[in-house]
Amino acid sequence: MKLRTRLNLVLIGLTAVSVGVLIVDELHDMRSSIREEIEAANRVAAHLLGSLALTDSSADGLAAVREQLQKLGHVRANDITLRTASGEVLYRAPPPVYKAGREAPAWFARLLAPAPARQVFRIGDAELIIEAQPSRAILDAWDDLTRLVAVAVIMLLLIGGLAFWQVDRALAPFPVIVDGLERLEGGELAYRLPPLPGAEAGAIGTAFNRMAQAVEDKMQAEREARDARTRLEERRELALLIEQSVEEERRLISHELHDEFAQSVTAIRSLAMAIATQSAAAAASEPARLICEEAARLYDAMHGLIPRLAPPSLDTLGLAESLESLVREWQRRHPVPVLSLQHQLPADLGGSATLAAYRVVQEGLVNVLRHAQAERVSIDLRANGQRMVVSVTDDGVGLPVEWRRPGHFGLRGLAERVEHLGGRLRVANHEPHGVSLMAEIPLVHA
Repeated sequence: MKLRTRLNLVLIGLTAVSVGVLIVDELHDMRSSIREEIEAANRVAAHLLGSLALTDSSADGLAAVREQLQKLGHVRANDITLRTASGEVLYRAPPPVYKAGREAPAWFARLLAPAPARQVFRIGDAELIIEAQPSRAILDAWDDLTRLVAVAVIMLLLIGGLAFWQVDRALAPFPVIVDGLERLEGGELAYRLPPLPGAEAGAIGTAFNRMAQAVEDKMQAEREARDARTRLEERRELALLIEQSVEEERRLISHELHDEFAQSVTAIRSLAMAIATQSAAAAASEPARLICEEAARLYDAMHGLIPRLAPPSLDTLGLAESLESLVREWQRRHPVPVLSLQHQLPADLGGSATLAAYRVVQEGLVNVLRHAQAERVSIDLRANGQRMVVSVTDDGVGLPVEWRRPGHFGLRGLAERVEHLGGRLRVANHEPHGVSLMAEIPLVHA
Protein backbone atom coordinates (compact mmCIF):
# COMPACT_ATOMS: atom_id res chain seq x y z
CA MET A 1 0.00 0.00 0.00
CA LYS A 2 1.33 3.41 -0.94
CA LEU A 3 2.15 5.99 1.69
CA ARG A 4 -0.35 8.41 0.18
CA THR A 5 -3.20 5.88 0.55
CA ARG A 6 -2.17 4.96 4.07
CA LEU A 7 -2.08 8.59 5.22
CA ASN A 8 -5.45 9.31 3.63
CA LEU A 9 -7.01 6.23 5.24
CA VAL A 10 -5.54 7.20 8.61
CA LEU A 11 -6.93 10.75 8.37
CA ILE A 12 -10.36 9.55 7.23
CA GLY A 13 -10.38 6.85 9.89
CA LEU A 14 -9.52 9.32 12.65
CA THR A 15 -12.19 11.71 11.40
CA ALA A 16 -14.76 8.90 11.24
CA VAL A 17 -13.89 7.77 14.76
CA SER A 18 -14.26 11.34 15.99
CA VAL A 19 -17.65 11.64 14.30
CA GLY A 20 -18.70 8.31 15.75
CA VAL A 21 -17.70 9.41 19.24
CA LEU A 22 -19.66 12.65 18.79
CA ILE A 23 -22.74 10.70 17.62
CA VAL A 24 -22.54 8.29 20.56
CA ASP A 25 -22.18 11.20 22.95
CA GLU A 26 -25.12 12.94 21.25
CA LEU A 27 -27.27 9.81 21.60
CA HIS A 28 -26.46 9.65 25.28
CA ASP A 29 -27.44 13.29 25.71
CA MET A 30 -30.64 12.73 23.69
CA ARG A 31 -31.63 9.79 25.85
CA SER A 32 -31.06 11.76 29.05
CA SER A 33 -32.88 14.76 27.64
CA ILE A 34 -35.88 12.70 26.50
CA ARG A 35 -36.13 10.94 29.85
CA GLU A 36 -36.01 14.21 31.72
CA GLU A 37 -38.53 15.85 29.37
CA ILE A 38 -41.01 12.97 29.54
CA GLU A 39 -40.80 12.64 33.30
CA ALA A 40 -41.28 16.38 33.79
CA ALA A 41 -44.19 16.55 31.33
CA ASN A 42 -45.85 13.52 32.87
CA ARG A 43 -45.40 14.90 36.35
CA VAL A 44 -46.89 18.29 35.43
CA ALA A 45 -49.82 16.73 33.60
CA ALA A 46 -50.47 14.32 36.44
CA HIS A 47 -50.37 17.10 38.98
CA LEU A 48 -52.78 19.39 37.09
CA LEU A 49 -55.21 16.72 35.95
CA GLY A 50 -55.03 14.97 39.33
CA SER A 51 -56.07 18.19 41.03
CA LEU A 52 -58.90 18.55 38.52
CA ALA A 53 -60.02 14.97 39.20
CA LEU A 54 -60.04 15.49 42.95
CA THR A 55 -62.03 18.74 42.62
CA ASP A 56 -64.75 17.26 40.39
CA SER A 57 -65.26 13.74 41.79
CA SER A 58 -69.11 13.70 41.50
CA ALA A 59 -71.15 12.59 38.49
CA ASP A 60 -71.63 16.13 37.39
CA GLY A 61 -67.96 16.64 38.04
CA LEU A 62 -67.16 13.79 35.58
CA ALA A 63 -68.94 15.69 32.85
CA ALA A 64 -67.05 18.85 33.82
CA VAL A 65 -63.74 16.96 33.71
CA ARG A 66 -64.61 15.54 30.32
CA GLU A 67 -65.48 19.02 29.09
CA GLN A 68 -62.21 20.40 30.44
CA LEU A 69 -60.26 17.59 28.76
CA GLN A 70 -61.93 18.26 25.45
CA LYS A 71 -60.97 21.91 25.76
CA LEU A 72 -57.43 20.93 26.72
CA GLY A 73 -56.91 18.73 23.67
CA HIS A 74 -53.56 17.01 23.09
CA VAL A 75 -50.93 17.38 25.77
CA ARG A 76 -47.32 16.84 24.51
CA ALA A 77 -45.61 13.73 25.74
CA ASN A 78 -48.83 12.37 27.36
CA ASP A 79 -51.75 10.19 26.36
CA ILE A 80 -54.88 11.02 28.40
CA THR A 81 -57.80 8.58 28.58
CA LEU A 82 -61.09 8.87 30.58
CA ARG A 83 -63.14 5.69 30.85
CA THR A 84 -65.80 4.16 33.03
CA ALA A 85 -65.34 1.24 35.34
CA SER A 86 -66.87 -1.01 32.68
CA GLY A 87 -64.17 0.05 30.20
CA GLU A 88 -66.21 2.47 28.14
CA VAL A 89 -63.96 5.24 26.85
CA LEU A 90 -65.48 8.56 27.65
CA TYR A 91 -62.54 10.59 26.34
CA ARG A 92 -59.23 9.97 24.56
CA ALA A 93 -56.74 12.69 23.78
CA PRO A 94 -56.55 13.43 20.03
CA PRO A 95 -53.37 12.36 18.17
CA PRO A 96 -50.61 14.97 17.92
CA VAL A 97 -50.64 17.27 14.92
CA TYR A 98 -46.90 18.01 15.37
CA LYS A 99 -45.06 15.99 12.70
CA ALA A 100 -48.23 14.01 12.17
CA GLY A 101 -47.85 10.79 10.20
CA ARG A 102 -44.16 10.36 10.98
CA GLU A 103 -42.48 8.04 13.42
CA ALA A 104 -38.88 7.37 14.32
CA PRO A 105 -37.51 3.89 13.51
CA ALA A 106 -38.51 1.26 16.02
CA TRP A 107 -34.89 0.40 16.94
CA PHE A 108 -34.21 4.07 17.58
CA ALA A 109 -37.34 4.42 19.68
CA ARG A 110 -36.35 1.36 21.74
CA LEU A 111 -32.87 2.85 22.18
CA LEU A 112 -34.06 6.21 23.53
CA ALA A 113 -37.44 5.43 25.07
CA PRO A 114 -37.58 5.96 28.86
CA ALA A 115 -39.26 3.55 31.23
CA PRO A 116 -43.08 3.51 30.82
CA ALA A 117 -44.88 5.93 33.18
CA ARG A 118 -48.65 5.50 33.89
CA GLN A 119 -50.83 7.20 36.51
CA VAL A 120 -54.51 6.53 37.25
CA PHE A 121 -56.92 8.90 39.09
CA ARG A 122 -60.43 7.89 40.31
CA ILE A 123 -63.30 10.20 39.47
CA GLY A 124 -66.35 8.58 40.93
CA ASP A 125 -66.81 5.30 39.05
CA ALA A 126 -64.54 6.47 36.24
CA GLU A 127 -60.74 6.44 35.78
CA LEU A 128 -58.49 9.17 34.43
CA ILE A 129 -55.41 7.49 32.95
CA ILE A 130 -52.29 9.56 32.13
CA GLU A 131 -49.53 7.70 30.20
CA ALA A 132 -46.17 9.07 29.10
CA GLN A 133 -45.85 9.29 25.28
CA PRO A 134 -42.28 10.07 24.16
CA SER A 135 -42.82 9.47 20.40
CA ARG A 136 -42.61 13.17 19.47
CA ALA A 137 -39.51 13.75 21.56
CA ILE A 138 -37.92 10.62 20.04
CA LEU A 139 -38.88 11.82 16.57
CA ASP A 140 -37.28 15.18 17.29
CA ALA A 141 -34.15 13.36 18.46
CA TRP A 142 -34.21 11.25 15.27
CA ASP A 143 -34.48 14.36 13.12
CA ASP A 144 -31.65 16.00 15.03
CA LEU A 145 -29.55 12.87 14.67
CA THR A 146 -30.16 12.52 10.93
CA ARG A 147 -29.31 16.19 10.49
CA LEU A 148 -26.15 15.70 12.57
CA VAL A 149 -25.19 12.61 10.55
CA ALA A 150 -25.80 14.45 7.29
CA VAL A 151 -23.63 17.35 8.44
CA ALA A 152 -20.99 14.84 9.67
CA VAL A 153 -21.00 13.02 6.32
CA ILE A 154 -20.63 16.30 4.45
CA MET A 155 -17.84 17.39 6.77
CA LEU A 156 -16.22 13.98 6.45
CA LEU A 157 -16.29 14.26 2.67
CA LEU A 158 -14.95 17.80 2.81
CA ILE A 159 -12.23 16.90 5.29
CA GLY A 160 -11.38 13.75 3.32
CA GLY A 161 -11.15 15.69 0.08
CA LEU A 162 -9.05 18.39 1.72
CA ALA A 163 -6.86 15.72 3.32
CA PHE A 164 -6.41 13.94 -0.02
CA TRP A 165 -5.46 17.22 -1.65
CA GLN A 166 -3.05 18.24 1.10
CA VAL A 167 -1.45 14.78 1.30
CA ASP A 168 -1.06 14.63 -2.49
CA ARG A 169 0.47 18.08 -2.43
CA ALA A 170 2.78 17.23 0.48
CA LEU A 171 3.90 13.92 -1.09
CA ALA A 172 4.20 15.24 -4.63
CA PRO A 173 8.04 15.63 -4.33
CA PHE A 174 8.53 12.00 -3.27
CA PRO A 175 8.06 10.45 -6.75
CA VAL A 176 10.62 12.96 -8.01
CA ILE A 177 13.02 11.89 -5.26
CA VAL A 178 12.42 8.19 -6.00
CA ASP A 179 13.01 8.81 -9.69
CA GLY A 180 16.24 10.62 -8.83
CA LEU A 181 17.41 7.70 -6.68
CA GLU A 182 16.62 5.22 -9.46
CA ARG A 183 18.50 7.33 -12.00
CA LEU A 184 21.42 7.61 -9.60
CA GLU A 185 21.34 3.84 -9.12
CA GLY A 186 21.29 3.44 -12.90
CA GLY A 187 24.58 5.32 -13.19
CA GLU A 188 23.41 8.89 -13.98
CA LEU A 189 25.74 10.42 -11.41
CA ALA A 190 25.40 13.89 -12.95
CA TYR A 191 21.62 14.02 -12.30
CA ARG A 192 20.43 16.55 -9.70
CA LEU A 193 16.97 17.09 -8.23
CA PRO A 194 15.16 20.33 -9.08
CA PRO A 195 14.04 22.65 -6.26
CA LEU A 196 11.26 20.87 -4.33
CA PRO A 197 8.35 22.60 -2.57
CA GLY A 198 8.13 22.36 1.19
CA ALA A 199 10.79 22.70 3.86
CA GLU A 200 11.27 18.95 4.42
CA ALA A 201 11.25 18.05 0.72
CA GLY A 202 13.60 20.94 -0.02
CA ALA A 203 16.00 19.72 2.69
CA ILE A 204 15.83 16.17 1.30
CA GLY A 205 16.48 17.48 -2.22
CA THR A 206 19.47 19.50 -1.04
CA ALA A 207 20.88 16.49 0.85
CA PHE A 208 20.28 14.30 -2.22
CA ASN A 209 22.17 16.70 -4.46
CA ARG A 210 25.06 16.87 -2.00
CA MET A 211 25.13 13.08 -1.80
CA ALA A 212 25.03 12.75 -5.59
CA GLN A 213 27.88 15.23 -5.92
CA ALA A 214 29.89 13.34 -3.32
CA VAL A 215 29.22 10.02 -5.06
CA GLU A 216 30.20 11.50 -8.41
CA ASP A 217 33.39 12.97 -6.96
CA LYS A 218 34.22 9.68 -5.26
CA MET A 219 33.58 7.65 -8.40
CA GLN A 220 35.69 10.09 -10.40
CA ALA A 221 38.48 9.83 -7.84
CA GLU A 222 38.23 6.03 -7.83
CA ARG A 223 38.26 5.99 -11.63
CA GLU A 224 41.33 8.21 -11.70
CA ALA A 225 43.00 6.09 -9.00
CA ARG A 226 42.16 2.93 -10.92
CA ASP A 227 43.59 4.42 -14.11
CA ALA A 228 46.67 5.56 -12.23
CA ARG A 229 47.01 2.10 -10.70
CA THR A 230 46.67 0.52 -14.12
CA ARG A 231 49.28 2.85 -15.58
CA LEU A 232 51.57 2.15 -12.62
CA GLU A 233 51.18 -1.60 -13.09
CA GLU A 234 51.85 -1.23 -16.78
CA ARG A 235 54.93 0.84 -16.04
CA ARG A 236 56.09 -1.68 -13.47
CA GLU A 237 55.61 -4.51 -15.94
CA LEU A 238 57.48 -2.51 -18.56
CA ALA A 239 60.23 -1.73 -16.05
CA LEU A 240 60.40 -5.43 -15.16
CA LEU A 241 60.70 -6.38 -18.83
CA ILE A 242 63.36 -3.73 -19.32
CA GLU A 243 65.18 -4.93 -16.22
CA GLN A 244 65.02 -8.52 -17.41
CA SER A 245 66.30 -7.45 -20.81
CA VAL A 246 69.09 -5.47 -19.16
CA GLU A 247 69.98 -8.44 -16.95
CA GLU A 248 70.04 -10.72 -19.96
CA GLU A 249 72.16 -8.22 -21.87
CA ARG A 250 74.49 -7.89 -18.91
CA ARG A 251 74.76 -11.66 -18.75
CA LEU A 252 75.62 -11.87 -22.43
CA ILE A 253 78.14 -9.03 -22.17
CA SER A 254 79.64 -10.64 -19.07
CA HIS A 255 80.01 -13.99 -20.85
CA GLU A 256 81.47 -12.26 -23.91
CA LEU A 257 83.98 -10.40 -21.75
CA HIS A 258 84.84 -13.55 -19.84
CA ASP A 259 85.02 -15.94 -22.81
CA GLU A 260 86.19 -13.80 -25.70
CA PHE A 261 87.69 -10.55 -24.50
CA ALA A 262 89.51 -12.13 -21.56
CA GLN A 263 91.09 -14.73 -23.81
CA SER A 264 92.14 -12.05 -26.28
CA VAL A 265 93.66 -9.92 -23.52
CA THR A 266 95.42 -12.99 -22.13
CA ALA A 267 96.75 -13.84 -25.58
CA ILE A 268 98.01 -10.26 -26.08
CA ARG A 269 99.68 -10.37 -22.68
CA SER A 270 101.30 -13.72 -23.45
CA LEU A 271 102.61 -12.53 -26.81
CA ALA A 272 103.95 -9.34 -25.28
CA MET A 273 105.68 -11.31 -22.52
CA ALA A 274 107.19 -13.66 -25.10
CA ILE A 275 108.49 -10.72 -27.15
CA ALA A 276 109.88 -9.04 -24.05
CA THR A 277 111.72 -12.17 -22.91
CA GLN A 278 112.93 -13.36 -26.27
CA SER A 279 114.02 -10.04 -27.78
CA ALA A 280 117.49 -8.86 -26.96
CA ALA A 281 116.89 -5.39 -28.34
CA ALA A 282 115.74 -2.85 -25.81
CA ALA A 283 113.73 -1.06 -28.47
CA ALA A 284 111.50 -4.11 -28.85
CA SER A 285 111.47 -5.49 -25.31
CA GLU A 286 110.44 -2.24 -23.56
CA PRO A 287 107.26 -1.66 -25.64
CA ALA A 288 106.44 -5.34 -25.25
CA ARG A 289 106.80 -5.02 -21.48
CA LEU A 290 104.52 -1.94 -21.48
CA ILE A 291 101.98 -3.80 -23.58
CA CYS A 292 102.12 -6.67 -21.09
CA GLU A 293 101.55 -4.37 -18.12
CA GLU A 294 98.69 -2.54 -19.87
CA ALA A 295 97.10 -5.86 -20.79
CA ALA A 296 97.37 -6.92 -17.15
CA ARG A 297 95.65 -3.74 -15.96
CA LEU A 298 92.97 -4.20 -18.62
CA TYR A 299 92.49 -7.80 -17.48
CA ASP A 300 92.11 -6.72 -13.85
CA ALA A 301 89.66 -3.96 -14.79
CA MET A 302 87.68 -6.42 -16.87
CA HIS A 303 87.53 -8.93 -14.02
CA GLY A 304 86.31 -6.15 -11.73
CA LEU A 305 83.63 -5.19 -14.25
CA ILE A 306 82.32 -8.70 -14.96
CA PRO A 307 80.82 -9.30 -11.45
CA ARG A 308 79.07 -5.93 -11.61
CA LEU A 309 77.44 -6.84 -14.89
CA ALA A 310 76.35 -10.39 -14.12
CA PRO A 311 78.52 -12.77 -12.13
CA PRO A 312 79.00 -15.91 -14.20
CA SER A 313 79.52 -17.88 -11.02
CA LEU A 314 75.81 -17.57 -10.09
CA ASP A 315 74.91 -20.04 -12.81
CA THR A 316 77.56 -22.57 -11.78
CA LEU A 317 78.62 -22.06 -8.16
CA GLY A 318 75.46 -20.69 -6.51
CA LEU A 319 74.78 -17.66 -4.32
CA ALA A 320 77.08 -18.48 -1.39
CA GLU A 321 80.19 -19.09 -3.49
CA SER A 322 79.42 -16.09 -5.72
CA LEU A 323 79.14 -13.78 -2.69
CA GLU A 324 82.37 -15.15 -1.24
CA SER A 325 84.08 -14.47 -4.57
CA LEU A 326 82.53 -10.97 -4.67
CA VAL A 327 83.70 -10.20 -1.13
CA ARG A 328 87.24 -11.46 -1.84
CA GLU A 329 87.42 -9.38 -5.00
CA TRP A 330 86.15 -6.24 -3.24
CA GLN A 331 88.46 -6.77 -0.30
CA ARG A 332 91.40 -7.20 -2.66
CA ARG A 333 90.62 -3.98 -4.47
CA HIS A 334 89.51 -2.03 -1.37
CA PRO A 335 91.33 -3.04 1.82
CA VAL A 336 89.18 -0.60 3.81
CA PRO A 337 86.52 -1.22 5.01
CA VAL A 338 86.97 -4.74 6.33
CA LEU A 339 84.25 -7.03 4.95
CA SER A 340 82.79 -10.01 6.80
CA LEU A 341 80.33 -12.47 5.25
CA GLN A 342 78.11 -14.94 7.07
CA HIS A 343 75.47 -17.07 5.41
CA GLN A 344 73.20 -20.02 6.01
CA LEU A 345 71.69 -20.77 2.63
CA PRO A 346 70.15 -23.86 1.03
CA ALA A 347 71.55 -25.22 -2.19
CA ASP A 348 68.70 -24.09 -4.47
CA LEU A 349 67.06 -20.71 -3.94
CA GLY A 350 65.66 -20.01 -7.37
CA GLY A 351 67.10 -17.74 -10.03
CA SER A 352 65.10 -14.60 -9.19
CA ALA A 353 65.73 -14.74 -5.44
CA THR A 354 69.43 -15.55 -5.99
CA LEU A 355 69.95 -12.61 -8.33
CA ALA A 356 67.95 -10.24 -6.05
CA ALA A 357 70.05 -11.21 -3.01
CA TYR A 358 73.26 -10.76 -4.97
CA ARG A 359 72.15 -7.31 -6.17
CA VAL A 360 71.25 -6.28 -2.59
CA VAL A 361 74.75 -7.13 -1.36
CA GLN A 362 76.32 -5.51 -4.41
CA GLU A 363 74.34 -2.27 -4.04
CA GLY A 364 75.07 -2.18 -0.32
CA LEU A 365 78.82 -2.46 -0.96
CA VAL A 366 78.69 0.24 -3.62
CA ASN A 367 76.88 2.66 -1.24
CA VAL A 368 79.29 1.87 1.60
CA LEU A 369 82.27 2.59 -0.62
CA ARG A 370 80.78 5.85 -1.92
CA HIS A 371 79.17 7.38 1.16
CA ALA A 372 79.65 5.51 4.43
CA GLN A 373 83.32 6.14 5.34
CA ALA A 374 83.03 2.90 7.26
CA GLU A 375 85.72 0.69 8.76
CA ARG A 376 83.73 -2.52 8.97
CA VAL A 377 80.89 -3.98 6.92
CA SER A 378 78.90 -7.07 7.97
CA ILE A 379 77.05 -9.07 5.35
CA ASP A 380 74.59 -11.65 6.64
CA LEU A 381 72.25 -13.99 4.74
CA ARG A 382 69.76 -16.32 6.44
CA ALA A 383 67.16 -18.48 4.73
CA ASN A 384 64.49 -20.96 5.78
CA GLY A 385 61.81 -22.66 3.77
CA GLN A 386 59.68 -19.52 3.49
CA ARG A 387 61.94 -16.49 3.14
CA MET A 388 65.49 -15.20 2.93
CA VAL A 389 66.78 -12.20 4.90
CA VAL A 390 69.75 -10.30 3.49
CA SER A 391 71.39 -7.52 5.51
CA VAL A 392 74.37 -5.25 4.87
CA THR A 393 75.38 -3.26 7.96
CA ASP A 394 78.23 -0.76 8.28
CA ASP A 395 79.66 1.41 11.05
CA GLY A 396 79.95 4.56 8.96
CA VAL A 397 78.57 8.07 9.29
CA GLY A 398 74.95 7.05 8.73
CA LEU A 399 72.30 8.37 6.42
CA PRO A 400 72.27 12.08 5.52
CA VAL A 401 69.22 14.16 6.41
CA GLU A 402 68.17 14.60 2.80
CA TRP A 403 68.69 10.99 1.78
CA ARG A 404 64.96 10.54 1.02
CA ARG A 405 64.96 13.29 -1.61
CA PRO A 406 64.25 12.23 -5.22
CA GLY A 407 67.07 10.29 -6.68
CA HIS A 408 68.85 7.19 -5.35
CA PHE A 409 67.82 5.25 -8.38
CA GLY A 410 69.95 2.29 -7.34
CA LEU A 411 68.01 1.79 -4.10
CA ARG A 412 64.70 2.55 -5.79
CA GLY A 413 65.32 -0.03 -8.54
CA LEU A 414 66.47 -2.51 -5.93
CA ALA A 415 63.33 -1.92 -3.85
CA GLU A 416 61.10 -2.45 -6.87
CA ARG A 417 62.98 -5.65 -7.71
CA VAL A 418 62.44 -6.99 -4.16
CA GLU A 419 58.80 -5.85 -4.02
CA HIS A 420 58.13 -7.55 -7.33
CA LEU A 421 59.15 -10.80 -5.67
CA GLY A 422 56.70 -10.12 -2.82
CA GLY A 423 59.30 -8.89 -0.34
CA ARG A 424 60.38 -5.55 1.05
CA LEU A 425 63.55 -3.49 1.35
CA ARG A 426 64.35 -1.32 4.37
CA VAL A 427 67.10 1.25 4.79
CA ALA A 428 67.66 2.82 8.21
CA ASN A 429 70.34 4.14 10.52
CA HIS A 430 71.99 1.51 12.69
CA GLU A 431 72.81 2.11 16.36
CA PRO A 432 75.20 3.34 17.59
CA HIS A 433 76.18 4.59 14.13
CA GLY A 434 76.11 3.35 10.60
CA VAL A 435 73.48 2.18 8.13
CA SER A 436 71.56 -1.08 7.84
CA LEU A 437 70.24 -2.28 4.47
CA MET A 438 67.88 -5.22 4.91
CA ALA A 439 65.82 -7.15 2.37
CA GLU A 440 63.21 -9.84 3.05
CA ILE A 441 62.64 -12.03 0.00
CA PRO A 442 59.91 -14.72 0.03
CA LEU A 443 61.34 -17.91 -1.41
CA VAL A 444 57.95 -19.46 -2.19
CA HIS A 445 56.89 -16.45 -4.28
CA ALA A 446 60.28 -16.26 -5.92
